[in-house]
Amino acid sequence: MNASYKLDQKASIGSVTLKVRNLDRLSEYYQTLGLEVLEASEEKVKLGVRGSKQPLLILKTIQNVVDRRAAGLFHTAFLLPSRKDLGDTLYRLLVKKIPIDGASDHGYSEAIYLQDPEGNGIEIYRDKPKSDWDVREDGRIAGITIEMDADGVIESRDQSALIEKFPEKTTIGHIHLSVIDLDETQNFYQQVGFDLTDQYGDQARFFSAGGYHHHIGTNIWMGKHLPALSKEDLGLESYSVVLSSIESLEKLKQIIEIHGILVLEDAHEVLSVLDPNGIEVRFELKR
Repeated sequence: MNASYKLDQKASIGSVTLKVRNLDRLSEYYQTLGLEVLEASEEKVKLGVRGSKQPLLILKTIQNVVDRRAAGLFHTAFLLPSRKDLGDTLYRLLVKKIPIDGASDHGYSEAIYLQDPEGNGIEIYRDKPKSDWDVREDGRIAGITIEMDADGVIESRDQSALIEKFPEKTTIGHIHLSVIDLDETQNFYQQVGFDLTDQYGDQARFFSAGGYHHHIGTNIWMGKHLPALSKEDLGLESYSVVLSSIESLEKLKQIIEIHGILVLEDAHEVLSVLDPNGIEVRFELKR
């Protein structure tokens, strides 16, 4: 069971939780970006898209902040349903003069990159048809990084209106992490059933379930010997992986016990564990 274990092939990233200094400012920023408020209090805001109960981003205020570089978030990647939606979004960002850091074609996707006001990385992207992906015989899904056809993306937008929000069916397509050690991190994610799908030399590795190009990216671009993430660090607190059935969750619990992975919470529909970088990974059932 251990050697051949694969995570639920319908698994996906559910939500990302960030610890922030200025809740109002960050909430307003992400609403301008395209999210909508699902629930709000003085200490927490849940943001998502119309038609879905699944929060995509959860913002929480934090006191006693430690200001340092630590393991954690590289970027949260919002996956849009189509190229038209990416065009609508790019046009909105330009009209609203929201700073953009760059845009790339990765072979399997087209992506826009930016940062929120507290330095949390963001990717907004659309997938190309899977028939266009470079899937190798050994299972590798090879990515590239070239300039995105920004003119073509803009031309694909809704020419009749300025679209203010992300469309329904927008999800968190993947999360990219800054990690302490690539080998230890790979060992953890393969133990919990993810497949290694690609790697860039000794700098970055990518993991997925169910044949996706990647649900989780990991890199050491911030340098080696980062401290582990702590409760006092700004930025990433946790992220969730959504499973399709209680059977998948129960099977995962057995695997977690076999490997002696640190469990933070074990409830009927949630299993929360700590990865080697101090990042909480929450496995939960689909809403």
